[in-house]
Amino acid sequence: MVKCVSVLGSTGSIGRQSLDIISRLPEVKVAALTAGTSVERMQEQCRQFLPELAVMATKEAADALAESIQDLPIRVSWGEEGLIEAATIPAADCVITAVVGMVGLKPTLAAIRAGKRIGLANKETLVCAGELVMAEAEKYGTEIIPVDSEHSAIFQCLMGAGEKKEIKRLILTCSGGPFFGMDRTQLEKVTKADALKHPNWKMGAKITIDCATLMNKGLEVIEAMRLYRMPIEQVDVVVHRQSIIHSMVEFVDGAVMAQLGAQDMRLPIQLALTYPARLECPVEPLDFLSCGSLTFAKPDLENFPCLALAYRCGKQGGTACPAMNGANEEAVAMYLRDEIGFYDIYRLVSAAVDAVPFIENPTLEEILEADRLAREAVRRLR
Repeated sequence: MVKCVSVLGSTGSIGRQSLDIISRLPEVKVAALTAGTSVERMQEQCRQFLPELAVMATKEAADALAESIQDLPIRVSWGEEGLIEAATIPAADCVITAVVGMVGLKPTLAAIRAGKRIGLANKETLVCAGELVMAEAEKYGTEIIPVDSEHSAIFQCLMGAGEKKEIKRLILTCSGGPFFGMDRTQLEKVTKADALKHPNWKMGAKITIDCATLMNKGLEVIEAMRLYRMPIEQVDVVVHRQSIIHSMVEFVDGAVMAQLGAQDMRLPIQLALTYPARLECPVEPLDFLSCGSLTFAKPDLENFPCLALAYRCGKQGGTACPAMNGANEEAVAMYLRDEIGFYDIYRLVSAAVDAVPFIENPTLEEILEADRLAREAVRRLR
């Protein structure tokens, strides 16, 4: 069990839930908190948890925070440099990476090299630079414990399991998002408000749109491939509308292990902090007598082509993955600003992936450049 935590992205959904769990574990302290520009919420968190360091995305937000907590012994910083400092601060033995997007890559690598346990909620880190990240984790002996519900489920199914050769496949469950069952004609008429209505989870806007396009599941397929060192052909997706089974592992003898639970991210967050121990958790226990029937369906790759694109990029590897991720971040941001339509997300991401020069074994700098070029391509092709 960890003793002191840095939470990167503390004012977001995962960050707030992480702090809720930490508040219930009196032996766990907070070393650093980071956020975007939510000064008021960060001020509240600073007063409750008294971190050594608080980091904001911009200097303006940092200055506003510093003024609001000048009565507290908390150092305030900002930008990428501050984020990396929060990830490597000596007092912390664990870093929860709950920031959204490529911004999480450098601080996660820095935390790995500093020997911190990583509670990984930033899927882009493994999608864009999975081979590099996992090699660094192995080199420095760093634990990476997934916080995503699906990857935590697989992690739990594999706790105490035998050798990797005994695994036949990883099965990621997928709610299907708000548009499950719709065809292209119907999807061309959906609104942003419709896309932001996830049937089971309350999450940030970007990940909710990714769930609507099924890109989120595509990112998770690549993440699972990297995290568990499995060929992408052994990572499957099944639509499970109820989100009761969070994911499964099928073994070569035909046995299937599944992790079931309530739709509450605090369970995987707490496990990342207390592993290998399990403690009582504030999550409502699953009631089998009231949860209803569990159903399963094949994902619709024709009407939701982002998932197929992710499989293609994951199989290709190299800079295809950071190009896809960067293009998707840019396209989703445009969609949220009402600048493009729902299907334009796939159109632009697919075109951007093809436009970025492919490098099979990229360096970190080449990964970041592929991300930049992909974003540029989306803006150009819009």
